[in-house]
Amino acid sequence: MKQGIHPDYHEVVFMDSATGYKFVAGSTKTSNETVEFEGKEYPLIRVEVTSDSHPFYTGKQKFTQADGRVDRFNKKYGFTDENKK
Repeated sequence: MKQGIHPDYHEVVFMDSATGYKFVAGSTKTSNETVEFEGKEYPLIRVEVTSDSHPFYTGKQKFTQADGRVDRFNKKYGFTDENKK
């Protein structure tokens, strides 16, 4: 690898702003804010969405738009529950 052209890669703590969930991951992102996590001091990066607060991972996601499309398709082509039997 060529020396001096790559960004500094180090461990940082990402914290979910909504839930307070924290995890350590490698990143080139830096921060002036630090936090102690599991006995070590790390730079702290605040993020808005993580797997702890994202609707897909928490099971709170609603598929209302997809349901509407299916209903419109069935209505357009005359499919009903009776046709399935």
